[in-house]
Amino acid sequence: MLAVTFALSAYTALLRLAEAVILGLAGQTVALNPRRSPIDLIDLGLNLAGVFQLLAWGGLGVYLLWRSGFGSQQIGLSRPRWRADVLGGVGLAALIGVPGLALYQVARVLGINAQVEPAELYDTWWRIPVLLMVAFANGWAEEVIVVGFLLTRLRQLRVGPVAAVVASSLLRGAYHLYQGFGAGLGNVAMGLVFGYVYVRTGRLWPLIVAHALIDAVAFVGYALAAAHLGWLR
Repeated sequence: MLAVTFALSAYTALLRLAEAVILGLAGQTVALNPRRSPIDLIDLGLNLAGVFQLLAWGGLGVYLLWRSGFGSQQIGLSRPRWRADVLGGVGLAALIGVPGLALYQVARVLGINAQVEPAELYDTWWRIPVLLMVAFANGWAEEVIVVGFLLTRLRQLRVGPVAAVVASSLLRGAYHLYQGFGAGLGNVAMGLVFGYVYVRTGRLWPLIVAHALIDAVAFVGYALAAAHLGWLR
C-alpha cells in the first residue's frame, strides 16, 4: 500500500530535494497546485483526476483494513461527531497552522526551504471549488493512510505506539521534503501531534478536518490574496 502511495512520494521528494539543493534551494519555487494545461477544461479535468486519485488512495486503505477485520469504527471513521471531530479538528488546525506559518518564514530566512506557491491556478470559475476539493482529498488520503492504515498495521506487528507514531511522522516529513528542509521538519512535528491525538482518541475525523482546513486556508487564501502576500516569499 505504502509502496504505491506515500512511500513512493517520499522517494521522489528526496530526489527533488537533492535537485533543489544542487540548483540552490532558497531560489527555487514549488507550486503545490500547478496549472496542468493551458486549456481550461483540460486543466479542470486533470485537477479532478488528482482529487480522484487521492480519494481512491484513502478508500483503498479503508478497504484493505476492512478486509483484515477492521471496520470503520475501529480505525476512527465511524459517524462524525460535531463537537469531538469537527470542533476538535478546527482547534487542531489552529494549533498546527499558525506555528507552521512561522516555521516556514524562519526556514525561508535561513535558506533551507523553497518558496512555496500554494495555488498556481488561473482565475477560472472552478478554481475555488477545486482547491477546496484538493484540500479535503489531501486530508483524507494522508490521514487515512499515514495515520489510520500505518498505525493499525504497525500495531498488528506489535510495534509500540511511540515507535509507530515516530515512524508515521518521519514518513509524513519525508514526502514533504520536495518543499525543503523546513517543510520536512514542520510536517514531522505535525505528524507527532496528529499521531498522539489518534492514539489517545482513536478518531481519524479530527485529523482529516484539521488537515483539510489547513490546506483550504493556504490554497484559497493564497488564490484570493496572492497580490498582498509578497511578505510570505
